[in-house]
This record gives sequence, structure tokens and C-alpha cells, in this order.
Amino acid sequence: MPIPPSRRNFLRIASRSLASIAAAGIFSRFGQINALAQSSCAADYKALVCVFLFGGNDGNNTVIPQSTPTTNPNNSYSVYAGIRKGLALSQSSLLPATLPNGDVYGLHPSLSGIAHLYTNGNAAIVANVGTLVAPITRTQYLTAGASVPSNLFSHLDQQQEWQSSISRGFRTTGWGGRVADVMQSCNNPNFPTVLSVGGNTLFATGNQTFPATVTPGQKLGLQGYGTGSSARLTAFQDLLTFDNGVSLVQASNTITKAGNDQATLLNQALTGNAAITTVFPTTSIGQQLLQVAKIIQARNALGMRRQIFFAYLGGFDTHDLQLVDQGNQLLQLGDAMKAFYDSTVELNVASQVTTFTESDFGRTCQPSGGSTLGSDHAWGSHHFVVGGAVNGGNLYGQFPTLALSGPDDANTRGVWIPTTSLDQYAATLATWFGVDSGNLGQVFPNLVNFPSPRPAFI
Repeated sequence: MPIPPSRRNFLRIASRSLASIAAAGIFSRFGQINALAQSSCAADYKALVCVFLFGGNDGNNTVIPQSTPTTNPNNSYSVYAGIRKGLALSQSSLLPATLPNGDVYGLHPSLSGIAHLYTNGNAAIVANVGTLVAPITRTQYLTAGASVPSNLFSHLDQQQEWQSSISRGFRTTGWGGRVADVMQSCNNPNFPTVLSVGGNTLFATGNQTFPATVTPGQKLGLQGYGTGSSARLTAFQDLLTFDNGVSLVQASNTITKAGNDQATLLNQALTGNAAITTVFPTTSIGQQLLQVAKIIQARNALGMRRQIFFAYLGGFDTHDLQLVDQGNQLLQLGDAMKAFYDSTVELNVASQVTTFTESDFGRTCQPSGGSTLGSDHAWGSHHFVVGGAVNGGNLYGQFPTLALSGPDDANTRGVWIPTTSLDQYAATLATWFGVDSGNLGQVFPNLVNFPSPRPAFI
């Protein structure tokens, strides 16, 4: 989960300062020139919105075979129910997601918002996505020394790998930040390409570009400088521009000043905009996505043609009480993503904004022991992509064979080996966003290991 900084910060932007663009490692990279930046950018507007599901969402109860798929006759609802036992959702409760070939999958009953978008062609399912170094089979995985991501099944490591797309080794940047590095020439240089409404995050940190952080509903900018405080404000600004000869302090002052300048710019851009009439849920994720919608509405005033956003929803580490807890979280997710899509329609940018989910990992198809039913950490899982440009109403990738110790199981509990890599999933999004083929390999170092066509969900 993101760790919120102290609310006693002297300078804060919505209690998480825009000056917090000084993320881990920024001083070592301060002032670098971006060799990857593209020299040109299309004149249209596009935005990517990542919704990270912290804790590891159980894909097995998110997307379920209703009929026997034509592509895999070994799967069916009865096979699913036989493995899931007390965790199995009733077949009658599932929300139908019919594929163009007539196969029917069921979505969790709490996902009515996403089911509506799917039926209308504005949402797609991408099956069994996960972190990978290279394609791997069950036989290869069970061989000593197999090349697999570092520390599989660890929350922190897998969160970092999903956010960075670097499955082995040290990670200081995220793939969203590296995409921003490439696309920064599209935008006003005085405002960040990446903005997080979910705290400081690795996903949004690039080599040369750094995120702004905004907490929905909080006042932006310096606090404590109201009427009669002009002398104090002038003194503070003088401190930020004073050359004291200490490079680390100078870098910090420069970043702090940039954060305050960006807060001022954002405040000005948001002022006077018509209220968004789409009704958003009052949940945390609902209000995060409302804030994103407001900033997208101000895109022209900010001088932005490409934007990347990070939002999050926690509570998916369902080792017990899963039927209730996951249902509650997926209800929040589905309602918020539906409201956000509706707001993009209202703003006339539905085909220019794409929202997608990420999560630590999937969960075991076989329930964990005990009377309070739950599931344990696993690997591949199913994800949603939403937007007007999405080739919706379909499932992309390969759904795993639901068999314990079967061809897609990493052990004996239904730990699905991913059949679509995070690199393929993210590269499809980045290509739509405008990253050219010559830069994709720099943004996604492992992409070269996956020569098969990327899923064409957008």
C-alpha cells in the first residue's frame, strides 16, 4: 500500500506536496537530459489512467467460465466450482460477458458497472496477465534455476515489478514514468506529465520526469500564507532562490519551488471550470477518479497533450472472509470506473482516455484452509481495460486451464503461470499512447523476450 507522508509537512499540495516529486533517487538524476524523448508528438490528447488494486485481486472470482469455452473444452463453471468449493460464486449471480464467438464468461456480481461497459463495447478483459522474464511453461518452472521474476508471491516485490515492468534487479523507475520520459515533448514543460492521486508511487517516477501528487478534496499549495502574510511568503521565496553553495540543498530548493509553481498553475487551470455533472461514488477510489476527471477537464489550460495518472484501491489481500471483502472492494471498483468513463463522455474525451487495472498478483484457485474462506498469493490474474478506444466486448489473451497440477499451474493449488506478460499488456497501452516502436524496448526491457503478437485490446 502507498505510505502517506506526514501531514505536518510545511509545504504541501493536498497534504501530499507537489514538491514530493523529489522521489527516491531524484538527486542522483537531477538535471539529466532525456535521450529517449521523442522529437515530435501528435496534436491530439490522450491519457492513461492506472488503477492499482493493492493486495492481489483474486481473478478466479472476477472472471469465471459460464459456458464451456470453444477454445478450451476443459474449462466450465462446474470445473471452477469443483476447485473453488466454498469460495465458488453461484452461477446465477454472475453477470454475463459474452464473447464474439458466443462463449460466455461471468463477471463477479459486484461488477455491474464494468459489466455494463463490457456489454456496450467500452471494456475488455485481458486474461491471465502477470510478471514474467520470458515465456515459461510448467515444466520449465519446475526445473531448478528457471528464469522467473524475483520473489514471486511477495507483496512488495510484485507491486514494484508491476509498477516498473522490471522483473529482476533493482528498480528506481516505473514504466509510467519512463513513458512520460519519452513523451515529455508533448506537454507544457512546467507541469508534470504524470500525476498521482494515490500518493508517491514507483509507477509514476521516470529517469527525468517526476510525478505531481494530489489528494482529492484538499487545498493545493502553500498553507499559512493568507492575508497579511506577504512578508513571510516573500522571505520563504527568497530562501528558495538563495544560492548557498550546497548542491543538495540547491536541488531540494529547486524542486520545492517547482512544486509550488505547479500547484499555482493547477489551481489556476481548475478555477472557473464548469462542475462535472457525472455523479461519482463518495468512496476513496471514486473521489480519486473524480479528481483525475477534473484535471483532464483542465488539460488545455495546463498545456497538456499526454497525461498519465495513478490511482489505487486497497483491501484485496483476502486470506479469509473473501466472499464479503472482495465483493465490497469490487463494488467500489466497478462503480468508480463506470462513473469515470461516464465523465469522459461528458467531457467529450471518451476515446482519448484509457483506464486499466494492475494488481500485485492473482490468488490460488484452491481456497486456503480454515472456516473463514480465503485464498493465498498466486501469480497470473485477469484485468480490465476501459475506454472509448478499447476494442471492448471481448476477452484477450489465453484463459488458464482450470486444473490443479494442470498445464498452467505452477504447483498444485491453481497458481496460474501468466500467458500474457505485463510487458505485452503495458506495451499495448504505451503504443496507443504514442510511444514509437524504437522506444518501446527502452521502456520495457523484457519486451524483446515476447515476440508473439501483443493483445490487440485497443
